[in-house]
Amino acid sequence: MPEPTTTAAGVLTVATATATSTMITAFGVSLGLRVDVLIAGFAGALVAIILLNAVPGSSDTWRELLRTTVRRMFVAFASSLTAGYLAPLALLAAQLPDSLLLGGAFAVGGGAQQVLVFFIKRLSGQAQPVPQPPGGGATP
Repeated sequence: MPEPTTTAAGVLTVATATATSTMITAFGVSLGLRVDVLIAGFAGALVAIILLNAVPGSSDTWRELLRTTVRRMFVAFASSLTAGYLAPLALLAAQLPDSLLLGGAFAVGGGAQQVLVFFIKRLSGQAQPVPQPPGGGATP
């Protein structure tokens, strides 16, 4: 195949190569993460941080604002990673179609902490506590 000589052909080649490689690799190792799922999880994390105040600030000093900003950046990063790995698992566990993957990734990114706790409890086999009747269950 001849090398593309025009700018349009070069842009088309780069765009085609970008569209076909959806898996992320680090140091030559495939991480099993899809870019579109990570972006959807990141968007869900941003919505949770902005609308649900998932990472509240505490005061108005510049140090506290910097600390809150760094914490919010790490929460968004961790939430997108959680969505990248757990959204396909959540769809499989709920027996939902693959067409809901990006919506599921958005939801997992928005509630990553709760979803992660749920999956850890479920996969570790931790038994659910037996509900006690009102009054502690003791009879006089």
